[in-house]
Amino acid sequence: MGEPAELKLYFDYKSPFAYLAMEPAFALPGRYAVRLRWIPFLLRIKGRGQRSQYSDWKAEYSYFDARRWANRRGGFPIKGPLKIYDSAPALIGGLFAERRGLFRAYTEACFARFFRRELEIDRPEAVAGLLEELGASGPDYLAFAAGEGAATLEACIEEAHADRIFGVPIFVLEGERFWGYDRIPLLEERLRERGLLRDPA
Repeated sequence: MGEPAELKLYFDYKSPFAYLAMEPAFALPGRYAVRLRWIPFLLRIKGRGQRSQYSDWKAEYSYFDARRWANRRGGFPIKGPLKIYDSAPALIGGLFAERRGLFRAYTEACFARFFRRELEIDRPEAVAGLLEELGASGPDYLAFAAGEGAATLEACIEEAHADRIFGVPIFVLEGERFWGYDRIPLLEERLRERGLLRDPA
């Protein structure tokens, strides 16, 4: 088996379905010869009064469905947010954490705390506090967020546009997209077809 195949995962910390995809996504490189790239994608969500009644019903259903899936995995809190969040500070925090070798710990904490309503992912100071808990420098993150981090996030969004990304979570394998937590079995089927299963036995 040669070099691991690149597998992209576009995500946003405010997406309940990206949260559901997190744990199985982290497990994929252990089972398949893939190099998983987590790529932040900033969802633009309209608030109440800016969208149709159908969109409101869809949003309510989405959180109900996400909780239903979470309950099948033993149950963990997925509370709907009380406002529309600009998650750029948290996404830049993920880029910063990756450079410090803290991406998984940061991502697990960021998702869990946001959906317990314990972390304001639109506040750079709150993100800095989480990073400091994990052993990184809060001031270094704030400086990163004000400069290189913002530019890096924008480059990730440009890459997403090139990949025709419209939501999260979306996995991309050799140009083929798999949208949603529930498409992971289809993704794994494709990985096996490509001979990327690490231990067929």
